[in-house]
Amino acid sequence: MRRFVSAVGVAALAALGPGVAPAEAAPGHPDAEVAGVAAAFGLTDGQARDQLAAQDRAHRLAATLPASVRAQAAGEWFDAATGRLTLAVTTSEAADEARAAGAAAQVVARSRAELDRTAAAVRAVVGAGVPGVYGWGVDVRANDVGVDVDRTKKTAATESFLSRVRELGVRITETTTSPRQQSGTIQTGNPWWPGSESNCSVGFPVTDSAGAKHFLTAGHCTNDRDQAAYGASGQQNRIGTSNVGGTHSVNAREGDMGVVAVTEAGWALSASVNTWGQPAITLSGAAEAMVGDRVCHSGNTSHWQCGEVKYTHKSADYGGGLVIDDLTWTTACSLGGDSGGGWLLGDKATGLHDGGPSQCVQNPSDGDLSLFQPVIEALGKWQLTLVTGGGDPTPPGAPANPRVTGTTATSVSLAWDASTGDATAYDVYNGATLATSVAGTGATVTGLSPDTAYTFTIKARDAAGHTSPASPAVSARTQAGGGGRTLANDTDYPIRDYQQVFSPVTSALTGQAATPLTVAVTIRHTCAEDLGVTLLDPNGRGYPLKYSGGSTCTAWNGTRTFTVPASSPAGGRWQLRVTDYGPGDTGTLDTWSITL
Repeated sequence: MRRFVSAVGVAALAALGPGVAPAEAAPGHPDAEVAGVAAAFGLTDGQARDQLAAQDRAHRLAATLPASVRAQAAGEWFDAATGRLTLAVTTSEAADEARAAGAAAQVVARSRAELDRTAAAVRAVVGAGVPGVYGWGVDVRANDVGVDVDRTKKTAATESFLSRVRELGVRITETTTSPRQQSGTIQTGNPWWPGSESNCSVGFPVTDSAGAKHFLTAGHCTNDRDQAAYGASGQQNRIGTSNVGGTHSVNAREGDMGVVAVTEAGWALSASVNTWGQPAITLSGAAEAMVGDRVCHSGNTSHWQCGEVKYTHKSADYGGGLVIDDLTWTTACSLGGDSGGGWLLGDKATGLHDGGPSQCVQNPSDGDLSLFQPVIEALGKWQLTLVTGGGDPTPPGAPANPRVTGTTATSVSLAWDASTGDATAYDVYNGATLATSVAGTGATVTGLSPDTAYTFTIKARDAAGHTSPASPAVSARTQAGGGGRTLANDTDYPIRDYQQVFSPVTSALTGQAATPLTVAVTIRHTCAEDLGVTLLDPNGRGYPLKYSGGSTCTAWNGTRTFTVPASSPAGGRWQLRVTDYGPGDTGTLDTWSITL
């Protein structure tokens, strides 16, 4: 599953999950947001303001929950009916802890680890796509994994797929519609034209490390390398160039996000969001939305629309082999031409518009929802800083007292004193190279060489992307030798038709695992195409190594090596899961190893 990497230039990456920035308190919500939420949910302006204030309180509580409570949560969401943060937990004791921390609690049957395992198994069965199947992922409020099917596109292959995933205990929702990718001063929501193609919408203005101007938008609007970008139809009023060098656009499993370089004279970047007749909103930072949140988006066609987040980290299949993981699904209306436009959580950037329905409907089913790419991932991928306004431009102070707290042959653990000023994210540098970004005042730098001296510094970063001076340098030497970080299980496990094999290893290592991880798997099997292979980390999160699928069987005899972009503590119980999805074949998992 794709997860968010370090979000350079955004708010703290804290309690809501990897790469997440909690929504901060604000003196008041923008009038455009209040009006949009009121219209979307049939509320008065006063009721909308009360609901948004409760949403803020839920985010603040989520960001400060004790680690013991977060570890037991199978999911969390904002419940607009009660105005509270709600946690799903599996025991009455955990429910009591959640309530004591100030949250509402709902006792459920499935843990987060179980939900993640089921979701990973569904992804393995989906493979490169199944006719009519357009979405799958965890529904935290229902405490299950759901699969969405457009019944008008079903085939025999769809029925075969559904019979397999029913065995996994998933919930299947059938609709008669399905989402599609929409196409069509630099200000969020304004139109722009990629070459001679139909218009898209501006997402968010950003700058790179050198201060050069760009804006974020959808990857499917920037898929052509070095394509001219225009501010008017008919290839007029050039802005700059999209997807410079062919390395600034993604429209695949990783996400739907792209960058346009603003190079032409006369174009300025604005932190003001076009709200189409409502008072403009000035961006203050970036944040991750949670299920139940009220969010709004600005696009060239549907203009200013608001709705509720129904799912996060849910996959979508648009057909033709285009599968995108970890999208956020909402009830807000959207139309063709909105692609790439900005989604907001209050006055914070939260997403880039990806896709939606062919027309807006009341009480939308899953097939009529609008989808967006979380923006924090795009900021981190290309090391971009969001253009913001109205905040304090003073950068945070330099972190103090950096110190070494531990070493191994391939890692160094560091700690430091918190920065003064408004900092919650920190960048750790190995010499002049960014090694990692974290939310707290400690980090482990991995992937180092044994018996080698290194020098580290730390910089603080605020929600608007302002960076502090570097901390004093701290030196460390890794331990001699390189052993101890490769673990293996060489027990033979028979692989049988339609069954799963779990082979564990237990790590006593401290600190973070290497990124990426290296996994070597040795299998003897008569049909590799029937096998799905997944790595499960100590938190129960699944990382697919190999998907099943293929019309012709070929044997797997020997070792295959995989790299995994995981983010996990090194210590704990790691498992390799091998699932056989086909009949009439035999095999054995001989051995596997993981280098942490």
